[in-house]
This record gives sequence, C-alpha cells and structure tokens, in this order.
Amino acid sequence: MTGHSPSDTNRTSDPHEPEPEPAQPAESRWPMAGAVIASAVLTLLLPDDLRLGPRWALPLAEGLLLVALISGDPLRISRRSTALRAVSIALVTMLACGAIWSTVRLIDDLIHGGTETNSASALLLAGGSVWASTVLAFSLLYFELDSGGPAARAHHMPATPALAFPQQLSPELNALHWRPRYIDYLYLGFTNSTALSPTDVMPLAPWAKCVMTLQSIVSLVILGLVIARAVNVLA
Repeated sequence: MTGHSPSDTNRTSDPHEPEPEPAQPAESRWPMAGAVIASAVLTLLLPDDLRLGPRWALPLAEGLLLVALISGDPLRISRRSTALRAVSIALVTMLACGAIWSTVRLIDDLIHGGTETNSASALLLAGGSVWASTVLAFSLLYFELDSGGPAARAHHMPATPALAFPQQLSPELNALHWRPRYIDYLYLGFTNSTALSPTDVMPLAPWAKCVMTLQSIVSLVILGLVIARAVNVLA
C-alpha cells in the first residue's frame, strides 16, 4: 500500500498554500475592467428617466465592486476564490439589471411619449447607449458564467463547455489548449445583438440558450422600436 508523506498532507490541507499555476497563461484583468468602465460611462450619459436610480448610484456601486476584484486578483484573472466569484457575479448581475431596466424604460417612453423620443437625434443617442450597454452587460455575463468563469478556465476547461467556440468545434484547428478571452465574449455579445441568433458560437448549456434568447429579444425590441420611432419623427 502506498502512503503519503507528512509534507504531502500539509501541502494539500494548508489553506494558505499558494494555488498552483494555471495550465495556460491567465487572462489580463484590463479588458474586462475596461468593459465595466465603458458601461458605467454609458450609464452616466443616459437621460435620467432611463437610468436605474440616481445618476451616480450604479456607476459608484460598479466601481466599488470592480476595485474589490482588482484588489483581490489584480493583473491576471487566475485566483479561484468563492468571495471573488461572488463579487464578479454581483457585478455582472448589476450591469445586466441596469441594461434591462433602461430597455424597459425606453420602451415605455416610446409607447407613451417621452422627452427624448420626440427628437430623432436624442432618441438615436439614447437608444444607441442602451443598446451598447446591453452588449457590454451580456458579454460580461457570458464571460463570467461560461465554464466556471475566467479563473476556472485558466486552470481547466471542461470537456463540454456551455458556449462552444469555433476553436472547440473544429478539430483541424488543433486548439486543445485554447481558452476563450473577453474579446471572444464581446464578439459573441455583439453578433448576437445584431444577427439576433447564434453565428459562430453555439450555446450548449440551457442557461446559455436562455441568456442568448433574452439578449436577442432585448436587442430586437430596441432596434425595431427606436428605428421605427426615429423614422416617424423625421417623416
């Protein structure tokens, strides 16, 4: 029977032991942080009646959560921590809720009439900001939920991911150790909002299909109603 040395036991049970290096170079924190900052700026630019809460409330809360993430795992996203994972989920949930709230308020203004819906330029600016906010929010949602999040992906990719990218679907690409980065999820969010359907990324998990369906519906409503109203104002 093979035994374990005391040093082996201490190494596996010590909670302060540094985590092993990820199988692949971990993703830089800054693309994700840049997307959060861009979303906060778009929130500040929205008209007051399209924003969830006071002008400063959401950007401040998002900024504090982002600072907590950067402090806990600064340059590269590789630290697997329950607390950091909870903060990441809270941040992307806040972004998604803010974007959906702005969409609902925009639809209400389009139906019942609002100050920014009577001017084509103001309407297109507000609609474009809401649409861009949804793209960023959903891209960060995919980024955080797929395969356990970026830190988990850096250490291990599951055999069947929730979102299958071309590199994972095409064996001839020889991408055994390939890992999706934030830019891949941003591209997914953009194409799903413009094509209103999957393009080259296939949703495999039920949650991925539900989220992509919701994003397509939100984008269809924004683009359809805003463009129709803008044409009507200009006519």
